Amino acid sequence: MTDSAQPGTEPAVNGRCEQADPKLEQQPQAGTACQGEVLKMDQEMKITDSIEDGGLLESSMRLKPHEAQSYRKKALWVSWVSIAVTIILAIVAFTVSFMRHSASAFGFAFDALLDVFSSVIVLWRYSNAAAVHSAKREYIACMILGVIFILSSMCILGKAIHDLATKLLPEVDDFLFSVSIVSGLVCIILAVIKFMLGKVLTSRALITDGFNSLVGGVMGFSILISAEVFKHEPKVWYLDGTIGVLIGLIIMAYGVKLLLDMIPRVRQTRNYERFE
Repeated sequence: MTDSAQPGTEPAVNGRCEQADPKLEQQPQAGTACQGEVLKMDQEMKITDSIEDGGLLESSMRLKPHEAQSYRKKALWVSWVSIAVTIILAIVAFTVSFMRHSASAFGFAFDALLDVFSSVIVLWRYSNAAAVHSAKREYIACMILGVIFILSSMCILGKAIHDLATKLLPEVDDFLFSVSIVSGLVCIILAVIKFMLGKVLTSRALITDGFNSLVGGVMGFSILISAEVFKHEPKVWYLDGTIGVLIGLIIMAYGVKLLLDMIPRVRQTRNYERFE
């Protein structure tokens, strides 16, 4: 008489029936699920890469045409407002820099001027409604921004190093405090708006413009901090120039990274879109 193994049991060994471990049966299913998730992520990454290689940004998959155009118009409006505001801030900051001998104020003024140029580039980037998802147009805008960042950082570094070498002492008053607070708040608000639009449109140019505004906000408050420290501790006169050097190095590093990232991408997309 033969013994037939029942479902869920192992064949008899030495007269005993050993039940199969249900955990071992579930492991292949769990492994299959994990492999499915990984495969799905790989496919999404490949789709995104193929879209960008084909001359379009990822936003072309996420946004409907009317949504993309709506966000494009918002980006244009923000850029125009940013240009008007930062021109005023640049003029005021340059005036404060020369009147109060502040390297931080000079650095902020140059950053504000850089913000004007970066916003102009964003205007060019989104001036063509048909190119809202254009990858090549995006990458070229970022390349131009990278070059401007590097040139501006050299000017900021030169002024800050000169002030440190000559031991130029900043002058502190209420006017400097007012300018630094207003400048810092305005630039940070602009940065937040640009970051939000850049994320929706998957625009590195807008995010870079937002980064520049953020740096301007930080520099605005750094003027306040360095002036307040110098007011109470005159021995720390070098803080103002040191902040200028630090900001210059950050801007330069970001500009170099932009160029290193964008130059290969422009070469990849040059066969898919004719630059207008």
